[in-house]
Parts: sequence; C-alpha cells; structure tokens
Amino acid sequence: MPVVSGSSARGLAEDLARQLDWQHVQMESRRFPDGEGYVRVPEDAISSVRDQDVVVVSNTFPDSGIVETLLILEAISDVRAGRLASLKGGMDSQDDVGAGLFLAIPYFGYSRQDKRFQKGEAISAQALGRIFAGHCDGIVVLDLHAPVALEGLEVPVKFVSAMPEVAEYLSENVKPDFILSPDKGAIERASSVARAIGCRFSYLEKVRIDAHTILHQPKDLDVEGSIVAIIDDMISTGGTICKASEALHSQGATEVHAACTHGLFTDGAISRLDKFVDGVHATNSLPNPRSSISGGKALARGVRELLDI
Repeated sequence: MPVVSGSSARGLAEDLARQLDWQHVQMESRRFPDGEGYVRVPEDAISSVRDQDVVVVSNTFPDSGIVETLLILEAISDVRAGRLASLKGGMDSQDDVGAGLFLAIPYFGYSRQDKRFQKGEAISAQALGRIFAGHCDGIVVLDLHAPVALEGLEVPVKFVSAMPEVAEYLSENVKPDFILSPDKGAIERASSVARAIGCRFSYLEKVRIDAHTILHQPKDLDVEGSIVAIIDDMISTGGTICKASEALHSQGATEVHAACTHGLFTDGAISRLDKFVDGVHATNSLPNPRSSISGGKALARGVRELLDI
C-alpha cells in the first residue's frame, strides 16, 4: 500500500512506510511565485494509488499545511475516481475504485482551539476536522491536545500517542528518576511515561491569577539528587518548563529534561530552554532541531487499528 506525503512530513511518512513495510510515494509539490501551492500525483504512482488503499501523511500546520493537505486529498480522490483528463494529457477516464483514502496527521494545527470561550468564536479544531473528514475515509491523529474536538465526525478517527516511544527513548538515553507533568491536563500522558519507565511521578499546580494570567507552581517535590523529565504533548514557548526547571534545580535535581511529541519551539524557545534544562527531546511529528524520537511507530499503530490489519 502507498504512504503518500507532500512537503510537510516526508521524513515521518518514510518512517511510517518502513514500519508498515509499504511503499512511500512523494507527491510533486511546490510553491508558485505568489505563494500558492501546487501538488500532483506522480505519473508512475497513479496505478498504486488506484489499486490499493492510500494513507496520506500530512501536517495541518502552519496554515499552508492545511491547504496542501486538502490539495493532496483532492488530487488523490480524483485519481481514485478515474478523473484523469488534463489539458496536456488529453481526455482520459477510468473506473472509480471507491473508498480507501485515509489521512494520518502527525500534528493537528488549531488543536488548542477546541472550545468556544466567548460568543461568536469559531471552534477551529472542530471546523477543520469536519473539512478533512469530508475528503477522506478515516483519520489517524498523533497526540491530539484535546481529542474531544474531533468526536462525532462522519468518518472513523483513531487517536494514538507517542508516549511509549518517548518513555523508551528517555529510559535508554536520559534514565530519569522522576517524571513531572506541567499541569493536570498532561497527567495522563506523563503518568503513562512514568509507569513505563518505573519511576516516580507528580504534576504542577495551575493557579489562575486573573483572566489573562496563569501560574504553574511547583509543589515541594522530593527531587534531591534526581534526574527529572518534564513531559507534555507539545512545547511552544517553553516558558512553563523553564520556570519549573529553575524550581526543580533549586530543590536539588541534578538534571532536568523536557520531552514532548510536538516540538513547535516558537519565539526563541530553544535558546530559552537551553538556559534552564539539560536536554530537550521531541518526536519528528514536526520538523524541529530536537527531533530525536521517531513518531512512525505510533502512527503505524493507529493506521493498523484504523484499517483493522
């Protein structure tokens, strides 16, 4: 079966294809001078795209990734439906091969916009979920921030986590004695890593100061002489982790590491984190300078479950 990628997730698509022992197909993709995107199913891949089920691996971040994902799905849908006529290739049509187009999203953009906090807001994660569901037969999402955002779609959705791979990596390379969640929302992910490694676990307390200010307060933790790993689904600015790391070092931690599935690392986060932590570790769900953990195994679990293979 073909695993197809565009410009945003080629490395992870190749990784997934290896995990499944499937064929990797790289779409032709580029940008026109005005910034508009272009995609095309390579001619030598048309037969495989029509003859077998297809898994598209594509990130929906940044916004250009949303457009490219939709264009890839549309191009493959046309090929599978037999709509092959073109200006340069003449009139050509074949039978519609039916359902069998699936979307694997390593990082789902807008995943944190999963609620309506004020009247008149769009629930962006739900809106995008409905759009993608209208262009494929099933979706796999890696470590979605709030899975409730994609409930009730018209196609099956499988949520999968890279935390087993994060735990394996940390166990082999960091050897932590203590796992910390940055807030209660990340407890399930972080505690699963702690259980897999067999070490202690706790979380930070979130305290709301006002409508715009939230503090994450480290409790008095017994981390004297310990190697601590702070676990979350994503790291954006890294501010919470830096504050937590400072507190942990003051309480006697010998090393503090940060690990996540999605390394967004916005606004100079890497330089900021390097001043406070001893290591930053992320999967390759997004291209980033600290992608040391493969997300392919996790995505493969989701694809197998979705396709029941």
